[in-house]
Amino acid sequence: MTSDLWLKTSGTWINVATILLGTAFGLLLKGRLPIAMQRIITQGVGLITLFVGSSMAGSFSKAQAGAIDGVILGLVALVLGGLLGEALRIETNLERIGNWLKHRFKGQGKFTEGFVAASLLFCVGPLALIGSLNNGLTGDNTLLVIKASMDGLVSIAFTSSYGMGVGFSALTILIYQGILSLAAGVLALAIPDPATAPPVMLSTGVGGLMILGLGLNLLEVAQVKVASFLPGLFLAPLLYWLADRLT
Repeated sequence: MTSDLWLKTSGTWINVATILLGTAFGLLLKGRLPIAMQRIITQGVGLITLFVGSSMAGSFSKAQAGAIDGVILGLVALVLGGLLGEALRIETNLERIGNWLKHRFKGQGKFTEGFVAASLLFCVGPLALIGSLNNGLTGDNTLLVIKASMDGLVSIAFTSSYGMGVGFSALTILIYQGILSLAAGVLALAIPDPATAPPVMLSTGVGGLMILGLGLNLLEVAQVKVASFLPGLFLAPLLYWLADRLT
């Protein structure tokens, strides 16, 4: 039983480990780098985040439902998701969790910002979904190991700017990817080919726009309430299904 559980969730545990290791290295760097250099690291990560978000948003072109363009569906999913997220106070509740962790573990500085930003960046994206499904269905953790490597490197940069709050995003990863991996059998029936399925592409595009918002926040260009748009990720497949049936 234990070996089967490890087989299905091994990629998630490796991902958790790389985030914690990246956070440890980031904390070592944070104490040795002047503020100007920490700011440069944050700006570099912000620019890369914009690039990743733009690339993901390109998935809209693969999510057309009949005569309705994927961009239109993405807009509707994002707006409706944002309204629902505001009604549910998702951003506020995430910040409350971050503040509780900050108080509980005596965190300092931008602890909560680091926890929220890292949790969103590491969870929103196709690798988290497809990698978890592959790991849960076949035991193949290759995609999650690739993701884990990237998350570990990003954790170093994030931690040097935000502090130890980034490390606590490992809890979010453990819950999110762990549940996806364990539920892979059920999800695979609904999404037989997640790598190319239009509903997944639509969710990926919405996630890309959220990542763009996160990049703008990192660059201090704007203050986008990224977490409030999270319901849009789950509304996107439903909207695609409705649009496909109506057209």
